[in-house]
Amino acid sequence: MIGAIVIVSALIYGEWTYFIVFLLIAVFAQWEFYRLVRFQSYVPVRLLGVFIGGLLFILSFLIEKGILESRYYFAIFPLASMVFLIKLYKKSDSNPFINIALFYLGICYVSLPFTLMNVIVFYHDEYSYQILFGLLLMIWASDTGAYFAGSAFGKTKLFERISPKKSWEGSIGGAIVALAFAILLSRYYTDLNVVEWIIAAGIVVVAGTYGDLVESLFKRSLSIKDSGNIIPGHGGFLDRFDSLILSVPFIVVFLKLL
Repeated sequence: MIGAIVIVSALIYGEWTYFIVFLLIAVFAQWEFYRLVRFQSYVPVRLLGVFIGGLLFILSFLIEKGILESRYYFAIFPLASMVFLIKLYKKSDSNPFINIALFYLGICYVSLPFTLMNVIVFYHDEYSYQILFGLLLMIWASDTGAYFAGSAFGKTKLFERISPKKSWEGSIGGAIVALAFAILLSRYYTDLNVVEWIIAAGIVVVAGTYGDLVESLFKRSLSIKDSGNIIPGHGGFLDRFDSLILSVPFIVVFLKLL
């Protein structure tokens, strides 16, 4: 409850409170990813990875806001290439290219989706919280609907190998609640029309479910239950934002290209 209130308040209050809170979430989530893979004795260059991830978010925000030009993105490439030099001189690293791959995976899997959130909040060239706030509400609504529908009617396993508790009945229940929220949102938030909100809800339901499954696969490969314990009873940052992480890239494609 406290976390949701902080996130929603920062998002609604203004662009700079959004910037600070979501930058912190992005940085902590990426640090959490690198911390988890170290349990398997891998050693990605996490300080550089988190620095690049944070810098990507900052650059994206300033570029989308119109303070910087997009050419400043090119500064990321030489910085990201530094990992090869670091591993070249790291004599004790027995798996250098696996660690390099995990370094880039942390940026692609965690940092880039958070960076793309800036595209969403500046979709109409000026800051607006409506679409991102709507996505969060639909994800939370879908999760809640899936939980209650699955508890009451769940019999057919959705993806038992990865997540034994998820059911098709629960997913359908979550989808119905998310679509209902999309219709409700369209009455109050005009950044998208009703059809666009419904399509966004469909993306959230499908991509969000896969986001949850992907993160479950990630945790199973590491033999852990939660990605962290920073949020009592809810695990870590990756546990809380796994659906949003996979949904955001598809939402951006929908907004920008379709």
